[in-house]
Amino acid sequence: MKLNKHNLNRLSAEVALPAYALSDTRQGIAHIGVGGFHRAHQAYYTDALMNTGEDLDWAICGVGLRAEDRRARDDLKAQDYLFTLFELGDGDDTEVRVIGAIRDMLLAEDGAQVLIDKLASPEIRIVSLTITEGGYCIDDSNGEFMAHLPQIQHDLANPDAPKTVFGFLCAALAKRRAAGTPAFTLMSCDNLPHNGAVTRKALLAFAALRDADLCDWIDRNVSFPNAMVDRITPMTSTAHRLQLADKHGVDDAWPVVCEPFVQWVLEDKFVNGRPAWEKVGVQFTDDVTPYEEMKIKLLNGSHLALTYLGFLKGYRFVHETMNDPLFVRYMRAYMDLDVTPQLSAVPGIDLTEYKNTLVARFSNQAIADQLERVCSDGSSKFPKFTVPTINRLIADGRDTKRAALVVAAWALYLKGVDENGDTYAIPDPRAAFCQALVVDDALITQRMLGVEEIFGAVIPRSAEFVAAFEWCCNSLRDVGVTRTLERILA
Repeated sequence: MKLNKHNLNRLSAEVALPAYALSDTRQGIAHIGVGGFHRAHQAYYTDALMNTGEDLDWAICGVGLRAEDRRARDDLKAQDYLFTLFELGDGDDTEVRVIGAIRDMLLAEDGAQVLIDKLASPEIRIVSLTITEGGYCIDDSNGEFMAHLPQIQHDLANPDAPKTVFGFLCAALAKRRAAGTPAFTLMSCDNLPHNGAVTRKALLAFAALRDADLCDWIDRNVSFPNAMVDRITPMTSTAHRLQLADKHGVDDAWPVVCEPFVQWVLEDKFVNGRPAWEKVGVQFTDDVTPYEEMKIKLLNGSHLALTYLGFLKGYRFVHETMNDPLFVRYMRAYMDLDVTPQLSAVPGIDLTEYKNTLVARFSNQAIADQLERVCSDGSSKFPKFTVPTINRLIADGRDTKRAALVVAAWALYLKGVDENGDTYAIPDPRAAFCQALVVDDALITQRMLGVEEIFGAVIPRSAEFVAAFEWCCNSLRDVGVTRTLERILA
């Protein structure tokens, strides 16, 4: 059955439907960067709240700034912006649910002014973001906004015809200020430390270059809550679409597949109202820091610890690495010995139980999470997910060999050939730059660890870490992944 409004009540009884009338909703959120994660997370929570009959004025208008967003918009529009949330797990705690929280989607390509007007309209009280770790244009080596980028320079020169997220946000906020319309909350849902603070820094840096008075107004009126977000959401494949059609009879051009687990810890710092998300499981807090440290260092850090080693071994799915006992032992050692001693107490969280949950989540066979997805954008992920852990290990004088193996595995992965001789592309916007670092085996250490915007200044100056990194590189080259893991775990 083709998914659309007309066919909603003709779907199988096992498919949960919106409990609210789509016509009763009004848009209160504009979300920039509609992808799988947003739909499985923020849209999921918003839909759950609407299903209680509350907050129907917080529906979402999607926003696409990239040319590749057109297909997503077209797929959603053709089915009245409905999509299926298809949970996949090894247990029986999964659901299949049609979500109606997204009610429209605008593309920058179709007219900058229409999008600016939408973001400036009084009914939009939250603008949220999933623009990837690298989308904030912050140089990881010094924490500064990269104003020199061509797209940023374009927007500064053409404030009424922007292309970047910061250009559109400033244009909309300038219009709100001129009209006396209250500011919106700018809420990052990207997976990076202090995402709200990063968003604030980037936007204010751009605004200062555009209009100093506007920058001051934004600083006084816009809020930027930090958030910890979590749900494993693989790329939707043709196989997933066929599985949904075969098992549940839903013909959905762009369903979202995800694990049953979902978590959102959010600072309650909103300047223009917000949905009552706490009624559907969102945890509000005054300080998200301990939660994001736990998640980023344990989950994301462990993902990177597994993914490049797994890819070199010839595995292509996360659960395949978890079917290998050596990988599980290595992941547990990394979490228990390297990361956990660095973490503060996390209110309401038992860290041992959390780590056990991570092992179970990564082992999920049904979701078939692609290693390629987790491997992507390594140059942006390492500074946020792994380098802080290594820096702390160095500062504390602790063993760095397990953490060095994560970096060494990435170095060999960048060569584009696994242990079986199979070649693959590197999914990273800086792929050519990164691959050039590893062309000459004799120079890998100085070239790779010397990239300050990725590895900072501490790591290349640590003789102990450099020695551990070189040992790991040599071991991976000489005896392969399995024997190297055996050596490190011995």
